[in-house]
Amino acid sequence: MATFISVPLKKSSEVDLVKPLSKFVTATYPAGEEQGERIRAVEELNKLRRSALGRPLDKHEGSLEILLRYYDQLCAVEPKFPFSENQLCLTFTWKDAFDKGSLFGGSVKLALASLGYEKTCVLFNGAALASQIASEQNLDSDEGLKAAAKFYQLASGAFGHIKDTVLSALNREPTMDISPETVGTLSLIMLAQAQEVFFLKATADKMKDAIIAKLANQAADFYGDAFKQCQYKENLPKYFYFQEVLPVLAAKHCIMQANAELHQSILAKQKKHFGEEIARLQHAAELVKTVASRYDEYVSVKDLSDKINRALTAAKKDNDFIYHDRVPEVKDLEHIGKAALVKATAITPPLSQKFTDLFEKMVPMAVQQSMSVHNHRKAETVNRLVGTMREATNLCNGVLASLNLPAALEDLSGDSIPQSIVEKARAVVQKGGLQSIEQLIRDLPELMTRNREILDESLKMLDDEEATDNELRSKFNQRWNRTPSGDLYKPLRTEGSNFRNRLDMATQADGVVRERYNTHCDMIALLCKPENELIAAIPSANPTKTLQGSEVVNVLRSLLTQLEEVKKERDGLEGEIKAVTFDMTSSFLMALAQDGAINEEQLSLAQLDQSYGAYNQKVQASLRRQEELLGQVQTAHQEFSGLKQSNSEANDREEVLKKLASAHDSYVEITNNLNEGTKFYNNLTEFLLKFQNKCSDIVFARKTERDELLKELQQSIAREPSAPSFNVPAYQSNLASATGSNPTPAPRTVFQPQQPQQPQPKPQPPARPPPPAFSVQAAPTPPTNLPPTTLPASNPPPMAPPSQAQGPPYPSYQGYPGYYQMPVGYMPYSYGQYNMPYMPYQAAPGQGGYPGAPPAGQPYPGYPQQPPQQQPYYPQQ
Repeated sequence: MATFISVPLKKSSEVDLVKPLSKFVTATYPAGEEQGERIRAVEELNKLRRSALGRPLDKHEGSLEILLRYYDQLCAVEPKFPFSENQLCLTFTWKDAFDKGSLFGGSVKLALASLGYEKTCVLFNGAALASQIASEQNLDSDEGLKAAAKFYQLASGAFGHIKDTVLSALNREPTMDISPETVGTLSLIMLAQAQEVFFLKATADKMKDAIIAKLANQAADFYGDAFKQCQYKENLPKYFYFQEVLPVLAAKHCIMQANAELHQSILAKQKKHFGEEIARLQHAAELVKTVASRYDEYVSVKDLSDKINRALTAAKKDNDFIYHDRVPEVKDLEHIGKAALVKATAITPPLSQKFTDLFEKMVPMAVQQSMSVHNHRKAETVNRLVGTMREATNLCNGVLASLNLPAALEDLSGDSIPQSIVEKARAVVQKGGLQSIEQLIRDLPELMTRNREILDESLKMLDDEEATDNELRSKFNQRWNRTPSGDLYKPLRTEGSNFRNRLDMATQADGVVRERYNTHCDMIALLCKPENELIAAIPSANPTKTLQGSEVVNVLRSLLTQLEEVKKERDGLEGEIKAVTFDMTSSFLMALAQDGAINEEQLSLAQLDQSYGAYNQKVQASLRRQEELLGQVQTAHQEFSGLKQSNSEANDREEVLKKLASAHDSYVEITNNLNEGTKFYNNLTEFLLKFQNKCSDIVFARKTERDELLKELQQSIAREPSAPSFNVPAYQSNLASATGSNPTPAPRTVFQPQQPQQPQPKPQPPARPPPPAFSVQAAPTPPTNLPPTTLPASNPPPMAPPSQAQGPPYPSYQGYPGYYQMPVGYMPYSYGQYNMPYMPYQAAPGQGGYPGAPPAGQPYPGYPQQPPQQQPYYPQQ
């Protein structure tokens, strides 16, 4: 009786996990020891997949442990890598576990770039293997019963988990084996079998009959639910697997109900309800008889039937001779209670016993994304503070250059170079002068062009693949059911547009820098000249030595000294701001664990305010201090200018000194801008190369998916009928039904699915015998004593026998030697196969006989004879 149902495993195509995951690790994490550890973890993950899916698995708990460990690792790695069609694209291909396909169409399979699909199929295999392991247990031992119950409940829970999650994991229609209807039915079947195992355990332990009856009745209820679920779903019965399972479920339902009635009858006998005992035994006997008559080839109930019949015979005998209790109707009997001792195992990773996450040190993608946004906020905060201080410093330098300070205070003699101008000229020469700045200006267009070429090539790959996808979509219409490339590439195109906007803005900024350089180019060149040429280029003026000891000069020098101190404080403050470090990973991980989500904005703003609030106050205080000092400098300079002797020579000299000071400041700023631009283009090249790799990977994955889909479409087209169905004439169907006998059905099993029964092939004729060895002879001369009417003049003479043995001769039409017309109704392959009578050839009216026909029973002259030990090619009547 112990026939249990197991589920076959799905088969997967090989997938290389090392290359895409290693590329992501290399692109995301800096080179070092941690990067090497993560790449080694990727290799271990690939080995684990091959062990779990790349070889046949034994029906052993160790094989199940490998499958479950791979499933646990997938669950652990899913939040740590951006698995999606437009980021880290891995295409997994799985075949349908039940549909074996056709000769030309192949097996039904589905390829998806979804880790959720991989998890679903791996969990399906885990449940299927658990059902196979449970069916292999020795149910005569206590350990075997416990193991079988455990594995059936695990299989039921896994199938139920797939039912609840498959649609959200795939975001498209799955194959029938993992559809909610199918896995829901399998979950019920596994739960019913687990309940049956508990019934067997209670029976073996000789528990009370009331408990055993409740266990059996609950198992019958589970089997009945599974049978209804399997029978009422439209798509399930088409599978040969479920065609084999249906009768087993029906038989098990009856058997469990019969066991419940048997043990309840024992309880009735103990209560001296002898009529109820007989009624229940009669009902049990009817149920077992139904199983024996309908499902005997699936389940054997001989022992149970003999046990029930013996009990029924004894009960009837005692009641007829002793008790004379009324036997009630079955419908009037009290319902037997139910006791469900099984429950589907909850699927909560980790499922394996000794699971260790290979990527334990990697944080989830949600934390990585939050860290990326936080780092951007932090960089914006630092750039805002530093930029504010630099703008204030440039403003201060511009105001002082417009006032010709401090050069005006140093040029009281009127004929020497101010010391500040000398120092500025020396600084320009040390930094490379015009040559360095011109080299940087020449390099920028090359860097910009290189970045544009990388961006254009990346977007061109997307455009070409999208055009191909649109062309195939218009060709196949509804059949082309994958995500449109236009929708899939939207994030990439947005990213590409951002890169292009950055390049455009950088190009405009380069133009501004180039214009500024052209404006100050002459003065910068003057600063680069030797000191004697610089002195000659600066106009001389009347001496103003009388101002050297004045109070206003001392005030201006004091104010300029304070401004220099403010600038130095800003330099130190900028270094401190850039040196601030703090790690938000722990805060984000804690928020993710507590709330299941990360409020990055709230956490980041609070931490940034805590870390940079004091520095922001110092920057604002520095700006206010500079504003006060500049106001005092301007007031004192007005007084200083009034005391100086005003003439044209002095004005010209002061104007040149202002331009030289301004040229130095512009040189420093232009050099910084060009260095920042060069760094920007080089950094952007790295980002664009990553973007190009991302585009290349997704285009390659889409091409692979496209090829798989095209192959599936070709197979589906091959499976479609080439012509519409038509009605067979009645005489042909009658003829087919009249010939031959019905084929004997092949033995079936429910442990593993078999190939669907194909229509009986057309009987083949027996093998043609080898040609006998003979020599070609001339045809004998026809007898001359025959009447002339026997052989018409139009008939050709007999021909020499062919070089190879042919079938038996048939009469030929006049004028067509060697062409034999088949008799009406002739079917060479049906003689002897379907007991059809031989139909002798009837010559057409007016047609002459075969030339040179020999007497009856004699062979044709000149025709080779078959060896006597061989059978004739065609069956003889």
